[in-house]
Amino acid sequence: MKPVEFLRIAFASILENRLRSFLTMLGIMIGVGSVILLISMTAGFRGYLVKQFMGIGTNLIIISPGKTETKGIGHPGFEGVQKMTTGDTLALRRHATALDGVSSITLGTVDVRYIERERDVMVVGIDEEFTRVINIGVDSGRFFTSDDVDASRRVCTIGYTVKKELFGSKNPLGEIVKIGGSGFRVIGIMEKKGTFMGTDDIDDTVYIPVSAAQRLFNTDKLFGIRAKARSAAMVDEATGQIRVILKKRHNNKEDFTILTQGALLTSLNSILDTLSTVLAGIAAISLLVGGIGIMNIMLVSVRERTREIGIRKAVGATRRDILVQFLVESTMLSLIGGVIGILTAFIGVVVISWFIPQIPPVMKLWFIALATLFSAAVGIFFGVYPAFRAARQDPIEALRYE
Repeated sequence: MKPVEFLRIAFASILENRLRSFLTMLGIMIGVGSVILLISMTAGFRGYLVKQFMGIGTNLIIISPGKTETKGIGHPGFEGVQKMTTGDTLALRRHATALDGVSSITLGTVDVRYIERERDVMVVGIDEEFTRVINIGVDSGRFFTSDDVDASRRVCTIGYTVKKELFGSKNPLGEIVKIGGSGFRVIGIMEKKGTFMGTDDIDDTVYIPVSAAQRLFNTDKLFGIRAKARSAAMVDEATGQIRVILKKRHNNKEDFTILTQGALLTSLNSILDTLSTVLAGIAAISLLVGGIGIMNIMLVSVRERTREIGIRKAVGATRRDILVQFLVESTMLSLIGGVIGILTAFIGVVVISWFIPQIPPVMKLWFIALATLFSAAVGIFFGVYPAFRAARQDPIEALRYE
């Protein structure tokens, strides 16, 4: 028989039992659609993470007080460790030649008031090199100078959200706001950055000189230090220099943690890979169920068409012809289910992109090709046994079957 004839007979058999064929395909449709959608969502979230991390600065190095052996993205606490101070920042600026910028960081949540309006916001104490280290600039006005930091001047720059909530359409430059009860003059408005990781609103922040922040929070400790390597190739060299300099200052103790963007992304990617594997495995159960459904329905089809098989063998059809015919039919059932599943996943990607435009799923061509091949493989694998049963039937016994 010609290949076209095999396809024609298989298609006619599927159309003859439309409802049964659809129900048989359902498991394949759900499995393929779920796997593609989950992989697409993971790929989209992975791209979103990279964009978010690159948005806060390239070659960023995070130095936190306290030593932790984990690869988590959280910060260790201050308790039980030698404090980190602005002296550590100055030492890194003087001696770490692989660094392009270093900034002290301290922070806290306090109330910020302007006339009758009040808002609890994150107040971040930083120095003049912060904008060189972190990818953020001033939209209007100016940023701190080294003189502002050295003199502990009570000046501040505010994020877009703070400006909108406290001042509305009024120009805040030159105005006095109360931060924790102390008056600070607004000298700048930061660039609009939006949220980080979909939760923290970077624009809902007030920045003040680190020296003024330490006085406001009544502490000489730092929350940490942020540094920037001169290039991506120098990140490892920079972390090595940081480790040597800080250990020397901390009585030869490594009571601090150094994290790089690469390490953070590697850790997050590892978590995403594990999560996507587990979710894809769960979705793949539908493919297994669908494959078993195909085997079951093909066995039923072999029994229903026993007399037809006997007639075809009587007029010259070989075992190979019967075997190929039933394999083509099971493969076509699985492929059609896979194609419908792919189309369903595509619709799902479009819908999710409408509702969550910040993290659009990424549906790549290799997802579709792999899903198509896999659905065909399921049809072949689970169709082999019914096809062999059909091919082995004795033509005389098949003709006598009622």
